[in-house]
Amino acid sequence: MLPRVALATSPLLAGGLAAQRAPARAQSTKTQTLRVAVVQMLVGSDKATNLKNAERLVHQACDGHADVVVLPEIWNSPYAVDQFRKHAEPIEGGPSVELLKTLAKERNVWIVGGSVPELHDDKVYNTAPIINEKGELVAKHRKVHLFDIDVPGKIRFFESETLTGGDSATVTPLNDEHSLGVAICYDVRFPELAITMRKKGASILVYPGAFNTVTGPPHWELLARARALDAQAFVVCASPARNPDSAYQAYGHSVVVDPWGAPLERCAGHGEEILFADLDLNRVAEVRKSMKLLDQRRPDVYGTFIEGVDWKE
Repeated sequence: MLPRVALATSPLLAGGLAAQRAPARAQSTKTQTLRVAVVQMLVGSDKATNLKNAERLVHQACDGHADVVVLPEIWNSPYAVDQFRKHAEPIEGGPSVELLKTLAKERNVWIVGGSVPELHDDKVYNTAPIINEKGELVAKHRKVHLFDIDVPGKIRFFESETLTGGDSATVTPLNDEHSLGVAICYDVRFPELAITMRKKGASILVYPGAFNTVTGPPHWELLARARALDAQAFVVCASPARNPDSAYQAYGHSVVVDPWGAPLERCAGHGEEILFADLDLNRVAEVRKSMKLLDQRRPDVYGTFIEGVDWKE
């Protein structure tokens, strides 16, 4: 199914979201177009309600002819240190991922399942499941860099009080030419991980992330653009919608950036919305050919930079 060489303009969706946009597809028959739908979803305190909401929104994203649907970070439970273990479940056989597997198979679509609290060996991880169009769990990413910050007078949040960090970069093939890299929220602050995903073959980087109203305005889109430039890849950043009843206020403003660092599409704000972006996959090779960053690195000056990564092409 992937990538879609598709040329017809997809219809705008109708129905109950605050805002919906489906941009026109490119009109060249030579263009490999991958349609990504970012679900900026409202997340509440009730898990069953969250699952029903996700199901509704995934169907609406598929009605908009998405090839890949991306959910936000921690979409099935409140984003709170004292809630992660309470809502944690196994990735294999847990209700959240089983729902996504069913939807992916039914709608013939890839789903990057944002992230969910994963329970494994009595540890809790912040984990993104990646499911192909056959409904198969093909990879999962455990958040590597835990969100531990203390901005005096503004926000204190320590994921490490509850969560365990992952220990690997995650990349999975979409087809013979393109692969998908997935990381989570605070991971976007670390260029080493983005470049490692590129070295492992990723041409699209997906970051489900629940940035807050303190760090979101100055950093969210800036970091998305920076990582696109670092990896010379498309970057998809998927936020939850802001819930006024939540103690943690998500920033929203999901965004998709092209390999040249230019934003392609943005959510209008922090409300519930489905954001569509058509990715011309040929742009990845074009940008990387025009500026050969990996070839031009100088490890003789600044070392290997990332232990275990061979920077020679």
